[in-house]
Amino acid sequence: MFKLNLKIAFRNLIRNRSYALINILGLSIGMTSCILIFIFIQFQLSYDTHFKDKDRIFRFVTDWKYNSFDDYSAGVPLPFGPAAKQELVGIEKLARISRNSGVVLVRNGDGTEHFKAVRDVYFTEADLFDILQVKWLFGKPIQSLSEPNTVVISERTAKTFFGSAQQAIGKNFTFWNSIQLRVVGVIADLPSSSSIPMEIMVSYPTFYGKNNQDWDSVSTYNECFVLLKPGASMAALAQSLERMNDKYLKQKKLAGNQRSHLQSLSDIHFSERYNNFAETAITKKEVYGLAIIGLFLMVTACINFINLATAQSVNRSKEVGVRKVMGAMRRQLVLQFLAETTTIVVLSMLLACIFSELLLPLLSHLFKGQVSLSLFTNPSVFVFLFLLVMLVSFLAGFYPAMIISGFSPALAIKNKVRVQSGNLSLRMILIIMQFTITIVLIIATLVVIKQMQYVREKPLGFKKDAVVFIGFPGDSVSMSHQQLFREKLLHIPGVEKQSYFVRPPLSGTMNTTNFYVDGRENKDFEVRLSPGDEHYFDLFGLQFLAGKVYPKSDTANAYIANETFVKKIGIANPQLALGKVIAQNGRTGPIVGVVKDFNDQSLKEKISPMVFYQEKRQYYNMALKLDSKEIMPAMKTIENLWKSSFPNEVYNAKFMDDDINNYYESERITGLLFKIFAGVIMFISFIGLFGLISFVAAQRTREMAIRKVLGATTGELVKMLNSAFIRMVFVANLVAWPLAYILTSKWLSGFAYRVPLGVWPFILAMVASMVLTLITVSFRSYRAAKANAVDALKYE
Repeated sequence: MFKLNLKIAFRNLIRNRSYALINILGLSIGMTSCILIFIFIQFQLSYDTHFKDKDRIFRFVTDWKYNSFDDYSAGVPLPFGPAAKQELVGIEKLARISRNSGVVLVRNGDGTEHFKAVRDVYFTEADLFDILQVKWLFGKPIQSLSEPNTVVISERTAKTFFGSAQQAIGKNFTFWNSIQLRVVGVIADLPSSSSIPMEIMVSYPTFYGKNNQDWDSVSTYNECFVLLKPGASMAALAQSLERMNDKYLKQKKLAGNQRSHLQSLSDIHFSERYNNFAETAITKKEVYGLAIIGLFLMVTACINFINLATAQSVNRSKEVGVRKVMGAMRRQLVLQFLAETTTIVVLSMLLACIFSELLLPLLSHLFKGQVSLSLFTNPSVFVFLFLLVMLVSFLAGFYPAMIISGFSPALAIKNKVRVQSGNLSLRMILIIMQFTITIVLIIATLVVIKQMQYVREKPLGFKKDAVVFIGFPGDSVSMSHQQLFREKLLHIPGVEKQSYFVRPPLSGTMNTTNFYVDGRENKDFEVRLSPGDEHYFDLFGLQFLAGKVYPKSDTANAYIANETFVKKIGIANPQLALGKVIAQNGRTGPIVGVVKDFNDQSLKEKISPMVFYQEKRQYYNMALKLDSKEIMPAMKTIENLWKSSFPNEVYNAKFMDDDINNYYESERITGLLFKIFAGVIMFISFIGLFGLISFVAAQRTREMAIRKVLGATTGELVKMLNSAFIRMVFVANLVAWPLAYILTSKWLSGFAYRVPLGVWPFILAMVASMVLTLITVSFRSYRAAKANAVDALKYE
C-alpha cells in the first residue's frame, strides 16, 4: 500500500508540475530559514556546555549601588581569590585569570623573526585547568604554570608558533618584548563556543599584579572562577560570601556599596550586565526572538501549502469520486494525500539541506567568523530535520487531506463539489495570519533601517572624519620619546593634528571612580576618567562652554569636565564650575574648563559624567587628523616612520569611523536578518495568496461566466474577485499594527537616543502590502475573467 501511495503521489506531482514546483519552492525556502536559525541557536545554546563539571562552575562578579547609579563588572579585586579560599565554604577549586594583550614574538633557531603579532595573553592560576577540565596533549596539569615565566598554549597556537604541538614543548617566545616564556604544556583546542578562550596561558607568578592588595580596584580584565564541591549548599556558600563582603568590602567603607556574588557558568554567555573574555555575548531575548521568527516562517510556509492544496482540491474531485465508487475508504484517501504531502515535504527538505549547506559560510561570514556553523556535525540536527518533516507533513497535509477525502462521490463525479463557507472562512483566517506576520516584519525592518540611519548620521559632538587611531608602545623608553615622535609626525605631508590619550571620545572601555568636590564626597554617581594631552580637544573639535584647555605640563593636576558632570554635581552655569577642586585616587586639582556634551558611548547609553586630565604615563594611544585629499600617501609614510621608530612593536592603525561602526555590529546584523526574513515571508505569503485566488477563481468559474454572458466587463469581474482579498489585507494590517508597535518600541527602548516611532512605517507597510496584493490577485483574477464563458457553461 505504501508503495502504491508513493507511486500515485509522484504521478500527481508530475501531472500538476506548476503547483508542485510552487509548493516545493515555498516549503524549501521556509525550511532553509528554519534550519539556519536552528543551527545558529543550537550553537549559541552550546556555549560552555563542553566543560565536564559545568553545573558546579561559577564566576565571581562585582556590583555597585550608588544613590542614583548602578554599575556592574565581570571582574573582582585582585586580592579576592586568596581571601575567598580562606573565607568561603563548599569550594573545591578556585583560580584567578587576568587578560592582557601585547606583542608576542617567536624567533627561529638562528634568531630570525618567525612570528610577531599582538595577541591576548591570560595570566592564569594552575587550578583553572582542574576547574575547566581541559584535555592535555603534552605537559602535566599539576606541574604546569607553577613557576614564573612558564606558559601553556593551545594546539592551534603551537602549530602557528612552532609547527606542531610536540615541537612546542620546551621552546621559548617573548611577550611585551621583555618577558621570556617557556612552553611547559599544550592543551587541545577548545570549541569556538567557549566564553573562556584558552590560547596563551601564562603562569600567575609571572603576573605583575599578583601581590596587589587593593580591594577598591576592580577591572573586567581580572576574573575569578570557582569549582564547588559535589553537593555543596548554595545557601551556605551565599552566607559565607555575604560575611566575606562585610569583612573585606563593607568594613573598608568602599564607595558604591561594592559587593561580590556568584554567576553560574551557563549564564555567562547570555549575560546582559557582565561581559566575558570571548566578547561574544548574546541575550536570551535575541535567541528567543530568532526562534519565534523561525516558527513564523514555518507556519507561513504551512499556511501557504494548505491554501495551494485546497485550491487544487476542486481539480481532483473526480479522482476522489471514482476512487470512492471503486471502494476506497476515507482513511485510505487520507493516507494517500498525506503520502503526497510527505513526498513534497521530503523533496523540500532535501532542497533545504542543499540551500543551507551553501548558505552556512555566508551566515558565518555575517557574524565575522565569531560562530562556527556546520549542518551535520551534531546528531541533534538530524533529529530536528526528522521532526520538522513529520510536523510540516502533518500540519500542511492533514487539513487538505480531510477536506479532499470528504467529497461526496456523486457530486465529485459530476464536478459539482462546493467547499462550505465555514472552511472558506478558515482559509481567510490563515491568509490574514500570513499577512499579519509579513506586515509586522515589514514594519520592524523599516524601523530598524531608520534607527541605524539615525545612528550613522546623528552628530556625536566631536569630529571624526579623516581621524586615524594608532596604538603607542607603553614602555618607558618609548614614552620618553613622545614629543620627538609627535614632531616627526607633524612634518609628514597630510598630517594636520596629533594627540596622545588613553581613550577616544567614543569608547566602550570604561574607567570610573568615586570622587570628592571641594572636599565633599559624592555618593550619587561615579565619574568617568579620560586622560589626554592638551591637543586632544582641538583634534576632536570639542567645544568649550567655559574656561580653556589645561596647559602642557607633566605635573599640573588640572581637570576639564563635561557638561553632564557639572549638572550632576548641582551647578547649572558652567562658569560657576571653574575653580571647583576635584579629588580622585590621590589626584587633586581645580576644574579649568567645561566642554560641551558629546556621546562618549554608543547611542544605546546616556552621556557619562566625565573629567579629563593629563597623565603622560598612560598614553597608550594616539590620534592623527589627516588631510582628506592625502590620506593614502600620508598613511604609508606614517607606517614607515612608526616601524622605523619602534621596530619591536606591531603597527596597528584604524579609522575612527570604522571603530564607531563596530559598536552597532549586532544592530547591523539584526537589520540584515530582518530584511532577509521579511523578504522570505513576503515571498511565501504572496505564493499563498496566489493559491487562494486560484481556489476562489476555480470555485466561481461558472458564476463569472454567467455574469460575463449577462454583460459584466472584465474590469468588474476583476474588482469582484479582488475586493475580498483587499479587505483581508486591511484586516491583517489592523491586527499587525499593535503587535509591530510593541515589538519596535521594545527594541528602540534599548537606545538612549532613538528616532521617534511615527506612523510612517505603518502606513508604508499597509501601502506596500495593498499594492503587492493588488498586483498578485489582479494577475490571476484577470486570467480567470478573460476565460471563455462557453468553456465554463457548455456542460450545463
